[in-house]
Amino acid sequence: MTEATVSWLSGPVLRAHTTGRFHVSDAILVGDNRLLGEVIRVETGGIVAQVYEDTTGLRPGDHVTSSSEPLSIRLRPGLLGNIFDGLLRPLAAMPGDTVQPGMRETVPVSLRYRPVAKQGDHMHPGQLIGEFGSGVVAGKHLVPPGVGGEIVSIAGEGDYEDDQVLCVLRADNGIETQLDGGHDWPIRRPRPVARRMRPREPLVTGQRIMDTLFPVARGGRAALPGGFGTGKTILQESLAKWCDADVIVYVGCGERGNEMAEVLNEFPTLEDPRSGKPLLDRTVIIANTSNMPVAAREASIYTGITVAEYFRDQGLHVALMADSTTRWAEALREISGRLGELPGEQGFPAYLSSRLAEFYERAAHVETLQGDEGSVTIIGAVSPPAGDFSEPVTSQTKRYVRCFWALDRDRAQARFFPAIHPLNSYSEDVAALARWWQARGNPDWMDHRRQILTLLEQRARLERMARIVGKDALPPRQQLTLLSADLVNEALLRQSAFSSVDRYCSPERQTALMQVILRFVDRAAQALEHDVDLERIAAMPVLRRLQRASEEVPEEKVAQFRLLMARLDEEFDQLERRESHAR
Repeated sequence: MTEATVSWLSGPVLRAHTTGRFHVSDAILVGDNRLLGEVIRVETGGIVAQVYEDTTGLRPGDHVTSSSEPLSIRLRPGLLGNIFDGLLRPLAAMPGDTVQPGMRETVPVSLRYRPVAKQGDHMHPGQLIGEFGSGVVAGKHLVPPGVGGEIVSIAGEGDYEDDQVLCVLRADNGIETQLDGGHDWPIRRPRPVARRMRPREPLVTGQRIMDTLFPVARGGRAALPGGFGTGKTILQESLAKWCDADVIVYVGCGERGNEMAEVLNEFPTLEDPRSGKPLLDRTVIIANTSNMPVAAREASIYTGITVAEYFRDQGLHVALMADSTTRWAEALREISGRLGELPGEQGFPAYLSSRLAEFYERAAHVETLQGDEGSVTIIGAVSPPAGDFSEPVTSQTKRYVRCFWALDRDRAQARFFPAIHPLNSYSEDVAALARWWQARGNPDWMDHRRQILTLLEQRARLERMARIVGKDALPPRQQLTLLSADLVNEALLRQSAFSSVDRYCSPERQTALMQVILRFVDRAAQALEHDVDLERIAAMPVLRRLQRASEEVPEEKVAQFRLLMARLDEEFDQLERRESHAR
């Protein structure tokens, strides 16, 4: 142990005179309560550190002890179904249901264990030792990275707590390593993989505007920016419930306490559509509200991504919801200001860009050390002040994500949800995912997507003209464009998270709905060319059915869209025949 003495203190930042060797990123324990901190700068004869707990009561002269190890968390299968703070300390099941200063204890979880390897086997990093069979998601007991050797002893099948020794390995140099159900890992160090893989399939969210227009690849990176009241939290909860990930890691970083309380109260009551059990059973919640120590807010993002990588290494697909990276960046700004660093734009530190890159680059679709496929998909919410997307956090985030879902306040105020603006959003994963959609019954997906976006762009231009000259003054072709775009908006892009029928839309249902809507658009344009009156097109009974189709055609009756398509063609044929006879 290396020690130092506190000489200066300002909020979560301290300076200390050293009597030994300290390293940047070393975990430290401060004062009588042994508060957890981390060295962020090493100077001649001293260090600068940030403390992740409330520093009230600390004073110059208090001792600082270095662990000579980087700041780490305990990764174990018992994480699922629990709620933690930014340092991965359980918020429930603690004495008095509170986290006391300096508390490090974790609550052991009993799990069913079945060994796969046997005594005498030579193990390498990432190799499977055994399996944990209880719970919605079956866990794997793997050799931690950097460890290997011959199995000296291994536990038999039975129920064990996840902190019990299950296996002993002897390395070639004779050193023995005891392995329990978990292991420690530094939060700022990415976990190793065999190789990173190219994206080839989407993370299906069940939200049409995302999957159909702006899909994110499994193992990709997406940003969800929006001002106050645009529905970020509700949308992230919907994504957590319905996306096709095996494990959900939800990081509430610096959010208001009442919003986080809603999440903590609602997640245990949400039913997992996969298993029918509580959604929390395959979720890890990391809650670090705005009234918690600001330095811990900065660490919570790294804690979340490290937990996600741990489950990824077990061959699982993980979705990480970070709400929000703006509050995390504000924590960086506050600590940077206390350090006296030269500020950048709007006071954020000059290294904001590199920190965002470090975080988002840990998303990946990989081949694990064991040879399985796993992924971490990051969906980071951004809370730009006044909805200004040109502010530093949003503009820097756009450099590192491939999918940008821009929430719009005007759409939210019009009660249009999800309030994602289709003309301000984009996805760079479209070309890579086209083959996936084509294999699922939509060979023209790229063309259909392009047609929808073009239609919406034309609508935006025509609306500006209509405000000047009036909608009725526009020629019939342009009025039809407005009618078609309104149908796309209402029938395809609007989707209620509280609807029992439409809260989730499978890729097959999305494809069928998009095809029948675009069939109406094409047939309406043809009818107009055949001199069918626009008012008669707008009064067609099938148009009303299309507007309600997303609520009236459930998942188990997708075949009804074919009947609706036939009805649509029949009504247009009748219109055109009547017009032909009239001439």
